[in-house]
Amino acid sequence: NFPGDRLPTGWTRYRGQPLDDPGAEFATAHVSVSGGVLRINTWRDPAFQNRWVTGGVCQCATPQTYGAYFVRSRVTGGGASSVQLSRPASNTWPPELDFNENAGLINSTSSTVHFGPTNQVDQRTLFINMTKWHTWGVIWTPKSIKYIVDGVVWGSISTAAEIPNIPMRLDLQQQTWCQQDRLCPSVPVSMIVNWVAEYQAT
Repeated sequence: NFPGDRLPTGWTRYRGQPLDDPGAEFATAHVSVSGGVLRINTWRDPAFQNRWVTGGVCQCATPQTYGAYFVRSRVTGGGASSVQLSRPASNTWPPELDFNENAGLINSTSSTVHFGPTNQVDQRTLFINMTKWHTWGVIWTPKSIKYIVDGVVWGSISTAAEIPNIPMRLDLQQQTWCQQDRLCPSVPVSMIVNWVAEYQAT
């Protein structure tokens, strides 16, 4: 849960430019906690030449191999891609496991696993109202990846070569792609997170 006005112990805010999009920017001021929720916010920031700047958080110090993550969240609008994902603790890439990535849309999301040395991709799309509260989840085992929404499995992977087998961490973020000919915000938007649940493999 997110009580008080600061991130709970174990969470770290993003800062700097994403390697895959030098036109974007993460800033720590774009992450806030109040009213029992975590907000990851996108707005034109005068501190960065009035560009669209976003935020993100990770549990960088608590990776795990296999397990499950669940995130209760919604978005306030489109234009910034809101992503809930697991990425390698070693910062090598791929693999990457995106279990909720809306690409800036409010009527659909996708799940994607990036795997192999040449970044092969296995992606699924779900049409759903992203502005409503939903509980997004992923169950990751040595034999399968299952994508969950509101308690229902909506996609799964069982191909061994696609399943990560290294320590991964949980990340929650927004990102703009304004210079990459993708959707770009027209007004400030947020991803609001009510709670996060995590389970280790036994």
